Amino acid sequence: MTTPGRRAEMFVAADRDPRVLGPATGTERTLLVDFLAAQRATLALKCAGVEAELSQRSVAPSTLSLLGLLRHLADVERRWFRQVMAAQDAPPRFSSPSDPDGDFTGAVPDLSVVAEAWRAWRSEVAFAEDYVAEAPHLDVEGHDSWRGTVSLRWVLVHMVEEYARHNGHADLLRERIDGAIGV
Repeated sequence: MTTPGRRAEMFVAADRDPRVLGPATGTERTLLVDFLAAQRATLALKCAGVEAELSQRSVAPSTLSLLGLLRHLADVERRWFRQVMAAQDAPPRFSSPSDPDGDFTGAVPDLSVVAEAWRAWRSEVAFAEDYVAEAPHLDVEGHDSWRGTVSLRWVLVHMVEEYARHNGHADLLRERIDGAIGV
């Protein structure tokens, strides 16, 4: 747990918080991209500054951890933007058919594992952001083995939902690690 002073430092002033600086009006693409960027920024804030504790589990026997979420979301970004939308042969980084929960079970308290997770997540987010910026419109389609044909619009909405759901988990995990709330 943190001291009250440390806890207060975790709050981000609204005038500096990148999650609330985006536009409230604009094109569909602008708003979707901004909502997704805000969710990504929330995950980054939840995971920042506690690298050694990122693999701390929620409650036994759960494998849920901030590090597991970071690894999971790197694979989710990779799946939807590289595999589905860009049709790349890009297998998941952290999970596999033989270890479908590898993103969480492999989230061990090793700083090299933490560093690799951050590199992977940032790389996948950068690819996704470039892909969206270069797409001619939101009706660009990709093929998903689960859902069939999906549009870029659908993928962006799904990613906002994916991050929002997992950021709720991250809230609880981060508070358990050091008492930080409001990040």
